Amino acid sequence: MSDVNVTGAVSRPVIGVLALQGDVREHVAALQASGADAIAVRRPGELEEIDGIVLPGGESTTMSKLLGVFDLFDPLRAKLLDGLPAYGSCAGMIMLSSRILDTRPDARHLDVLDITVRRNAFGRQVESFEADIDFAGITDAPGAAKMRGVFIRAPWVEEAGPGVTVLARVPDGPAAGRIVAVEQGSVIATSFHPEVTGDRRVHEYFVAKVRR
Repeated sequence: MSDVNVTGAVSRPVIGVLALQGDVREHVAALQASGADAIAVRRPGELEEIDGIVLPGGESTTMSKLLGVFDLFDPLRAKLLDGLPAYGSCAGMIMLSSRILDTRPDARHLDVLDITVRRNAFGRQVESFEADIDFAGITDAPGAAKMRGVFIRAPWVEEAGPGVTVLARVPDGPAAGRIVAVEQGSVIATSFHPEVTGDRRVHEYFVAKVRR
């Protein structure tokens, strides 16, 4: 159960990490370091125990299939549509999106972010890269450093709907200007993997959103 302070706000929320594949342990560690209690989510009943959820990186078509195998797809989507805060990194961004380019025809997505994403937009594994990026609401704080973005077979956002706030773009190079972080209501998503860098600011941003 979440800790609630005297004002009624959640002081230490319980945040689930979808634990079907991907970098689950890294997200759990980052959330715990950011002031949340983190649990692995593999069963529908565990969705009732959480105040927010992280969808980690991995392989989006496999994740889509496993959500069905574990009978999680429909309960998770219902929770998200009911306002459960969510953060998706890399494949998690793809799963949260409404439209996906370059995917299999039988792949399903959760349809809670009004964005069009392109899978593996930056290229193959060998074309993974890192970049220092500006992230709205984080790096624009006085004295804040840029954020190191690690992109591993990452998607980018081709199009964002009118209700979507763009939080970060690729700063330079062949993909300069491409959207790599977004927010809509209680949902955020990044193309990159902050859980592997030791920079906790995206997780802190999400935990603060869950607390509200």
